[in-house]
Amino acid sequence: MKLNLLLVLLSSCAFANITELTSFQADFEQSITDEKNKKIVYKGDIQASQPHYALWKYDNPIEKTVYVLKNRVIMIEPDLEQAIIKTIDSNFDFFALIKSAKEIKKDTYTATFNNIKYTIYTKGIKIESIAYVDEFENEVTIMFKNQKVNEKVDLNIFNPYIPQGFDIIRD
Repeated sequence: MKLNLLLVLLSSCAFANITELTSFQADFEQSITDEKNKKIVYKGDIQASQPHYALWKYDNPIEKTVYVLKNRVIMIEPDLEQAIIKTIDSNFDFFALIKSAKEIKKDTYTATFNNIKYTIYTKGIKIESIAYVDEFENEVTIMFKNQKVNEKVDLNIFNPYIPQGFDIIRD
């Protein structure tokens, strides 16, 4: 009986895939390469939680915090002492993108959102990287390290903090 239970647990872990994500935390390195092969690399960390929360903290080469909420993006840029609040019509949802991904081969998925095709590389349930070509024809690759999946995330971190005195730009 114990052996059967162990086999069931092991087999369910072996078949876990990214569509089962409920939260995601990781360090990231985002590289953007333009049509002239000029490349810029950003580093930071991300925390995301269902149903539609994401917090990207960039720390290199610039400091910037990006809150992605259901239908808003709030970018806080300390160097410029400004916050940009943008309403999103497309209602982009990281988890909806992941759930719509189709496995094309082992540990490789594709998903399309707003006519952009995303390729997602995984190791089991952990997302290793996401690659796509953006609306400006830039090649974007986001590599993830130190991933944590399906761990409890304090939703209070998704409450934007805009320092007093910052200019607020509404777009």
